[in-house]
Amino acid sequence: MKLSRILQTEMKEFVLSKQVMRSGTAIGALIREAEFGQSKPDFINKLSIALKEANETEYWPSLLKDTNFMDEISYKSIAGDCSELIKMLVSSIITARKNLSTKTESE
Repeated sequence: MKLSRILQTEMKEFVLSKQVMRSGTAIGALIREAEFGQSKPDFINKLSIALKEANETEYWPSLLKDTNFMDEISYKSIAGDCSELIKMLVSSIITARKNLSTKTESE
């Protein structure tokens, strides 16, 4: 992740860079896990955990901006990306839950 690299190399901030890297990469890993979930509830659970990680990832840039480690332009770019990802995950979870309840009702 570019943000993590910048934090380490340019700002010498190692603790937050590891947090950003951990939460940011967990999102993709959890989405990939969800693709092969054992069941629809497992799929929803994995996406829900990815949503939590995305929410945490969105937190770190706001903290970096508030502590002057990040400028406003960089923050807005990253925060916008995080916000879009969160919206997509929420939408996917809602759709999966609706499909699960529709399937349960028709059985």
